[in-house]
Amino acid sequence: MIVSNLRAPLVSVIIPTLEGGENLERCLAALAVQTFADFETIVVDNSGCGAAAPFQQAARVIEKQTNLGFGAAVNQGIEVSQAEYCCTINDDAFADPRWLAELVAACRDPEVGMCASQIRLSSSPDRLDSAGLQIYPDGSSKQRGRMAPACEFSVREEVLLPSACAALYRTAMLRQVGAFDPDFFLYCEDTDLGLRARRAGWRCLYVPSAVVYHRYSASAGPASERKAFYVERNRLYTVVKNFPVWTWPLVPLYSAWRYAVHLWGHWTGRGLAAQLPAAKLGIILFSANWEALKELPQLLAKRRAVMGAARLSGWEFWRLLGRHRISARRLALQP
Repeated sequence: MIVSNLRAPLVSVIIPTLEGGENLERCLAALAVQTFADFETIVVDNSGCGAAAPFQQAARVIEKQTNLGFGAAVNQGIEVSQAEYCCTINDDAFADPRWLAELVAACRDPEVGMCASQIRLSSSPDRLDSAGLQIYPDGSSKQRGRMAPACEFSVREEVLLPSACAALYRTAMLRQVGAFDPDFFLYCEDTDLGLRARRAGWRCLYVPSAVVYHRYSASAGPASERKAFYVERNRLYTVVKNFPVWTWPLVPLYSAWRYAVHLWGHWTGRGLAAQLPAAKLGIILFSANWEALKELPQLLAKRRAVMGAARLSGWEFWRLLGRHRISARRLALQP
């Protein structure tokens, strides 16, 4: 839906797309029947071949000549938005009619900078994909409540940060802490943004009445070498940019335990690591760590900006992460 009056809409819904097609059509159709009307829809076309061109009547389309990655694409929408809130939604997700209304209503508290949706699996609508995100002490993040019955996560409560698959961000917060880091390209950019915002003192609410249905990893697949590389590299980016320096020596120890659990899962056929050859996993780990090491000077420069906006001390931030921690077993063995 596009608001045609001169006043800027209250919400900009930003949808990055690589393929357009049936998924995007369904996503836009669900937005067209929202009970909340004060919003605009911005589609950022990463295909380079006009995949979103057929949908210009349903949304404002920004066409890019190459694939910018998820975060950079969303940033394109944020840059042209004049709304008070920016919502992100994957093109392979479709929202319940009250999704936007429930998210906006949850933001009455000015300290709330982000809201997490109740994201359900479209293939099993009574099961969760995400009720916000949790974190492991080596920087790895994972969907909270994944595969659990949705009814078990029916209480509005504070969570660490939202999955950008379907989330609301206050524009004032984005101006303060910055938008998505385009260097992440794919995966974990929502973790980085969420942690920067939490370090700056913003809160995040999980809104179970804001329901979205998601085709999990429809684009990249649930397990792939590409996904494994970006997830491993980007969790290192996250650590350098956001974690207290005094925790850095602990990170390899936590990672070693997580790797051990992944290896156990590989041997027993459990978890996503079991879907990749063991030799490939070693190459991916080496490549991801080498890439992060090469980017260390740039990451440290970005860290200085993060610390410049910080309101929480390193110890307060570490305690916050501890309250929203996921175990290595659940991280590694959860499908």
